[in-house]
Amino acid sequence: MNSLAYLITRLAIGFSFFGHGLVRMTKLAGFSKWMVGSFQKSMLPEGLVTAFSYILPFLEFLVGLLLLLGLFTRQALIAGAVVMLLLILGTTLIEDWDALPTQLIHVLFLVVLLQFVVSNIYSVDQLMKKPL
Repeated sequence: MNSLAYLITRLAIGFSFFGHGLVRMTKLAGFSKWMVGSFQKSMLPEGLVTAFSYILPFLEFLVGLLLLLGLFTRQALIAGAVVMLLLILGTTLIEDWDALPTQLIHVLFLVVLLQFVVSNIYSVDQLMKKPL
């Protein structure tokens, strides 16, 4: 039963990352413009925010896809956590306290999944372990 619970949780967080990335990739310039505008009064240089805003959707998409497949799950969970930590830093720098709880919840799910990665039975990772 732990394996099924793990699968459902992995898919939920995977769809969240995948969906965020997919939607943002389809409107990359608009997303970047919004993000740069949001950070206009922060201490971060505009060039850094611009670069991050163009990379973020692809990171979210890739992390989400890997989690949905259960491929390189451990690495995807760690990468997802790093992405979320960067987003949390940015969120605090612009004092967007309303966004913070959602980001913290994502980190919590990623940490729980990482803690119980041994339950990742329904995954491409598991298939790759089995001899043909």
